[in-house]
Amino acid sequence: MNFIEAIVLGIVQGLTEFLPISSTGHLTLTGKLMNLISDANPERWTAFIAVIQLGTLLAIVIYFWKDLWRIFFSFLSENFKYRRKFTEQNLDSRMGWFIIIGSIPVVIVGLLFKDTIEGALTKNLYVIAGSLIVLAIILAVAEKVGNFKKEMKDIKWYHAIIVGIGQTLALIPGSSRSGTTITAGLFIGLNRETAARFSFLLSVPAILGSGLFEFYQELQYIDKSQLLNIGIATIFAAISGYLTIEFLLRFLRKHSTFIFVYYRIIIGGVILLLIATEVIAP
Repeated sequence: MNFIEAIVLGIVQGLTEFLPISSTGHLTLTGKLMNLISDANPERWTAFIAVIQLGTLLAIVIYFWKDLWRIFFSFLSENFKYRRKFTEQNLDSRMGWFIIIGSIPVVIVGLLFKDTIEGALTKNLYVIAGSLIVLAIILAVAEKVGNFKKEMKDIKWYHAIIVGIGQTLALIPGSSRSGTTITAGLFIGLNRETAARFSFLLSVPAILGSGLFEFYQELQYIDKSQLLNIGIATIFAAISGYLTIEFLLRFLRKHSTFIFVYYRIIIGGVILLLIATEVIAP
């Protein structure tokens, strides 16, 4: 990996982590087109993704730092200092519970299927293309049946579980963490901006936990000679990620997600075409 490739991969990670189009799918496709992924050592690619994911985590923390600060201290205050009943807690404190509750499914599934998630199958472009297309169809259905009336104040504990279950689908490469959680949010009636905002807040523990865990697990596979380029990719992932969050929240205030539905189907078809014409290996 050279300097330019590191910048490109960082930008791709930041753009696609928060748009509902799959960061893993786009990173893997880009990496294969650049001949950076070795089938003999898929762990190196997993390690690289784990590191630059922390860049997108930084983007979320910076963008939502006021929200996260309020949630954190309200949660501590109303559950440990004053010990109020859940129903009497303010929205920020309850949001802390929702983030915890919504994170449980992905932790359980992630630990149970850890070996599969880290294996070569998750870099398979057939799997990625299929997920892009299938989840696009599900997102389109959510757009058709959603009523888009609920806001953050209307979220209940069982909504958090449903969105959390949606987040587990993001463990399938090509699904997209933001895509599956926004889709789940639309199904339960959240308006589009609220679905995206809750998706981003819910992703903080998942990205932090998986990123640090994978970084520790895959540390031995990181090419020490590439540390500078990995750092550059991480920085560009943070910058492009921040800008993408800002763009998506503004976009969803006035527009549907159908543009992403169409894009997912097109890119999934392109991947299948590239495989069929042997431009890239699956």
